[in-house]
Amino acid sequence: MNRFAAVLTAVACAAFCWTAVAEDAAEAGRCVLGQFQNAVVTVKLVVSYSVSYGGHDQQGETKTEAIGTVIASSGLTVISLSTIDTSEIWKSRMRSSSQTDFKIEMEVKDAKIVLADGTEIPAEVALRDKDLDLAFLWPTEKPAKPLVAIDLAKAGKPQVLDQVICLNRLGKIANRVASVSIERVDALVERPRPFYVLGTGGSSGVGSPVFALSGEPLGIVLIRNAPTEGDVNVGSYFSASSGSYGFFPVVVPATDIVEDAKQAMEAKKPAPTEK
Repeated sequence: MNRFAAVLTAVACAAFCWTAVAEDAAEAGRCVLGQFQNAVVTVKLVVSYSVSYGGHDQQGETKTEAIGTVIASSGLTVISLSTIDTSEIWKSRMRSSSQTDFKIEMEVKDAKIVLADGTEIPAEVALRDKDLDLAFLWPTEKPAKPLVAIDLAKAGKPQVLDQVICLNRLGKIANRVASVSIERVDALVERPRPFYVLGTGGSSGVGSPVFALSGEPLGIVLIRNAPTEGDVNVGSYFSASSGSYGFFPVVVPATDIVEDAKQAMEAKKPAPTEK
């Protein structure tokens, strides 16, 4: 075999290998979508706010939707705390412009977990964790049947440049259908708290679950919030490539979420009956 033929053979083999990898990832993505898409839900929220700034006070309500991940068949659902309370983001914006008299308070007035079939389940906030950007919603009405849930206790851990699968649920304009994407892990951060950074900056959507190609849950896309120095480019708050601005999406490991989930479920257990 001459040198030119050898080069062509090597190129053909490489192309075949990459095609096989892509097909394997696609098949894994379809499997994860089929098994867990109903565990990714829409959360409808009504949030009241009270703002004091420059001697003026303002109150009001906002209606919004967020992505939630069901992690227990009883309906316990994880969402990003930043989707129900943006006060830290606003405070950071004001600090960057040297506004020290700005105050804001936010409260969830109404929350509903919207299942894939359109069923709405009333819920309330059971637990918050500002450090991890976690909020847990607990149904105030028992679901008619056990919900599809992702068992975060069966967590895996990725390596840099591993392909991962992200599930999402689109908005009302797309009939809230489930979607799936294949991403790569750009970085593993260990301190001060472990998290993973995706190459797309978490384009799958805040609140979405992330899986290994084997189907093991790796974590959930949430917002990393860290104090910054200097001016802040507000347009870059949620860009992973602009982490120096203090706010960007990361994958919080499933193992960290499990610890908070235990507390959330414990908080909602009925008190023991006195004898």
